[in-house]
Amino acid sequence: MLICSVHAVSWADSLCLPCLAAPISAGFPSTADDHLQNNLNLQEALIPRPAATFLMRVQGDSMEGCGIFSGDLLVVDRSLTPVDGAVVIAVLNGEFTVKQLRLSQKTILLAAANSDYTPIVVKAGMEFQVWGVVTYVVHGLQV
Repeated sequence: MLICSVHAVSWADSLCLPCLAAPISAGFPSTADDHLQNNLNLQEALIPRPAATFLMRVQGDSMEGCGIFSGDLLVVDRSLTPVDGAVVIAVLNGEFTVKQLRLSQKTILLAAANSDYTPIVVKAGMEFQVWGVVTYVVHGLQV
């Protein structure tokens, strides 16, 4: 899965929308509650560290198993420390890629979330850097 574009985050245009006070049940339906809470600032909710955050558009199908599809927008925080299991943006031999980071005492793996792709073993001599940690995925739902 490749990264098509990278965009810095700006606070110039924050987006505040009304938010319902009651959570929406994803299981059985619950009693409707249409009381509005205060506005929710999407930028503050999704981007707590704007100076270290970038938006990236992805291309490819290697991460579909974890809900990242071609054309999705990723919120990437460069200030977070990558940990085992995190979905990261890696620079591998000069190219951006999004993969799940798998760390062990002896190996670093970049794993796809699609069985059509084999994990990439990071070896000595490869140019490798974890560029940032993916914190959110934005994509539309198709009907």
